[in-house]
Amino acid sequence: MRIGIVCPYSLTVPGGVQAQVLGLARELRRRGHEARVLGPCDGPPPEPFVTPLGDSLPLSANGSIAPLAPDPSAALRTLRVLADEQFDVIHLHEPLAPGPTSTALMVHSAPTVGTFHAAGASASYRILGPALTRLIRRIDHKVVVSKDALALVRSHLGGEYEVLFNGVELDEIRSVAPWQSESTGTQVRPAIFFCGRHEERKGLRVLVDAVVRGDLDVDLWIGSDGPDTAELAAATTADDRFHWLGRVTDEEKFARLRSADVFCAPSLRGESFGVVLIEAMAAGTAVVASSLDGYRNVATDDVDALLVEPGDAEALADALRRVTTDAELAERLRRAGHARAEEFAMTSLTDRYLEIYRSICPSSG
Repeated sequence: MRIGIVCPYSLTVPGGVQAQVLGLARELRRRGHEARVLGPCDGPPPEPFVTPLGDSLPLSANGSIAPLAPDPSAALRTLRVLADEQFDVIHLHEPLAPGPTSTALMVHSAPTVGTFHAAGASASYRILGPALTRLIRRIDHKVVVSKDALALVRSHLGGEYEVLFNGVELDEIRSVAPWQSESTGTQVRPAIFFCGRHEERKGLRVLVDAVVRGDLDVDLWIGSDGPDTAELAAATTADDRFHWLGRVTDEEKFARLRSADVFCAPSLRGESFGVVLIEAMAAGTAVVASSLDGYRNVATDDVDALLVEPGDAEALADALRRVTTDAELAERLRRAGHARAEEFAMTSLTDRYLEIYRSICPSSG
């Protein structure tokens, strides 16, 4: 089957939607399908099966800054690729986002699947609801990745949707060797790993506050970057507990997950699903996270993670202290998380998407 998977976000910028798109394509290709990913790229494509549609622009979306490509040149490239490739099925992720996905939705002729990821509030849905409602009628099968995403699209656009939680490539994570410190080769203090955009919504400032005010004897590995990086890094420059890593590759992220004692996700809002929590669980890392609806799709407090009130630095410090000082608790969370991750295998998600593709395009293999 020839499958075109379209992503609105730059595929060279780390992100949850991008990881889902690339992971799904890899699994489809392992099974012999001709899957290609179309999307913006700010540099060389991350995989040989990616067709770049031009550079992205940083635009405000869902309380964050998203690397989108709404320009006419990206639209023309999208039209050209769709005409040349003649896919059996087109799979649009965030089908209403400005750029390649909405372009493909307006002009496509192939059977179409649309997967909606966003949760929370959407100004575009609220303002353009009637027009968007007509547009999504062009989607043959609509999917949402969480109950929060379902609530958002239903409240503004109506319609029927299938809930399919995101998937994780478990073998890819577990095959990576644990990270080794460049200086000593060992970890003297327990390591806490954060990896997410450095912006208010992701709660990094709360985590930094928890480590400082809680006087935690840990090393905090801080991956990625963002608008808050310079200020927070400057404030902690004299504190050797803080390690500012910049953007990390998937391989380094997985290696650090496998080596860290705790993965911390202190987001304040806007998380429709906790893929990064599943990745940490798959790596065998204990998880401490905010008690958000999106994260509770994945984690259960005191079963496979410790969940705390968003924005509460004191509670976050207490949870991190418990996990880094109580070996029995940490091991219990790791074991339960490892088992929980099995329920979100990318192989199972791919099975279901293939069933959907065949149901809307029965003539394809």
